[in-house]
This record gives sequence, structure tokens and C-alpha cells, in this order.
Amino acid sequence: MKVYRTEKGILVEQESKYHLLAQEAWDNFINDDDIIANTLAKLNNENEVNDVITFLSDGLKPPIQSQEIWASGVTYYNSKLGREEESKASGGSSFYARVYGAERPELFFKATAHRTVGHGGTVRIRKDSHWNVPEPELTLAITASGKIIGYTIGNDMSSRSIEGENPLYLPQAKTYDGCAAIGPCILLSNDPLPSNTSIQLIINRNGNTIFEKSIGIDQIKRKLADIVGYLYRECSFPHGSLLMTGTGIIPPSNFSLAIADEISIYVDGIGKLMNRVG
Repeated sequence: MKVYRTEKGILVEQESKYHLLAQEAWDNFINDDDIIANTLAKLNNENEVNDVITFLSDGLKPPIQSQEIWASGVTYYNSKLGREEESKASGGSSFYARVYGAERPELFFKATAHRTVGHGGTVRIRKDSHWNVPEPELTLAITASGKIIGYTIGNDMSSRSIEGENPLYLPQAKTYDGCAAIGPCILLSNDPLPSNTSIQLIINRNGNTIFEKSIGIDQIKRKLADIVGYLYRECSFPHGSLLMTGTGIIPPSNFSLAIADEISIYVDGIGKLMNRVG
């Protein structure tokens, strides 16, 4: 089951049929430990939608309202290598190796809805950064109780030149207006995603593909439930949360995003998140 947040309400995709729950508030709807069973009970012929294209092209919104987006870093070996490379001149590279091998994960606040865009929206690169990349990430939808109830696609935009200058600059490298994209939907599931689930990143510039790579989520070093456990240890989330689980796709050091680049992220079973750089 997939759920989309739209201008007219919550659109539910179930077995190739679409239903509109027009009276549902997103914050209450998504923060439900029994969301699948409760949603199925609300589907009927009266709320079935035939003109799906209108909902998904004109009125699609990012699947976030009052939720916070957090992120976990250095969860892939490739990420460890990339972070070490960008910070070696500042003497901070050893910190990332320690994080990769530590019991405690790296967790940081990423964004609220105000700084987040959805599918088709415009993500930004900081004017004071000269090395900028997208970070395609499997993103968890979590309730207030800490239960993982679904999955979406996240783009954790990152200013590598700022983080590389000093690891303590991480908040500035990660959090700014237009720093995050999520969507297009949330795939609701009571089960973990298959271990062979793939994440693919494609970047187009002037109609040409300038970067393409994929990785499996089986390369994530940590158990997703363990990362959630650390996030919820001393933080409460009254409306639930979204947690980006790290990236294993690191463009080469001579690559940086440019204005008007098109970023497409695909995750098996969820779909495609596309954004342009502005």
C-alpha cells in the first residue's frame, strides 16, 4: 500500500486502485501504529478515484507536515571513505572511521516541512559552498511510539566543502532552505524491505546524464531498528518522524551540482523522486 499527500487529501494506492481520504489530517493519519489495517477499513467504492493523474501531477505534496526529518550518517562503507576524503585536509578524517565502527550511530537533525520539498520541487545548493552533492537515501516513516510503519525516498542535499572544512560545520552543511526532498509517497509495510532493494541515482545536465550509480540497501552497516532506537532514546516526536538512513552513493571529488541539474532517485518498490536544483 502506498499513500500520497495531495492538495485534496490523502490518496491511497491499494492493489492498482486509488482512494481519496479527503477528511484525513496527515499528522493524525501517518502517526498510527496500525495504519495499514485502519486504512484498509476506510477504503470503499465511494472514495475510489479514477482521475489519478490530476492528483499526482498537479496536487502532489511532500509526505510531511509536523514531522521532523533526522538523518544518520556514515552507515555505508562508501560514505566513510567519502567523508574521510573530504575532511583529510582539516585533520578530521579519523572521526568518520570511528563513527563507522562505533556502537552509537551518527544522528543529526535535517529539516522540518518548511525546508523540505516533494517530488518535482526545487532543491537548493548553498551560495557559500563550492562543492555540493545530492545524497539518495532510504527514508523511514516512524510513529511517535518508535514503530517503523513505512518507507519513502529522501534526498539529503549536502555541502561537502563546508563539512570538509570542519566536521563541526555539519549543521550548516546539511540544514538550510531547500536542503531536503522526500517523496513521492510512503510505502506502508509491516515488514522490512527486501534485502536486495536497490537505490539508484541519476543526475542529468542539459539533457545529458552526467552521473549514474546504484547500491543495495544490504550495504547499510547498521540495523534500521537500532538507529531508530538511538534516535528515540531521549527525543520525543508527537507526530512521528522521518529518518534518512545514509547514502552509499558518493559522486567523485571533482563533481559538484549546478543550477538546473535534474536529480532522479529510484528505490525499488517505492518509485521515483525527481527534483531540480535552483
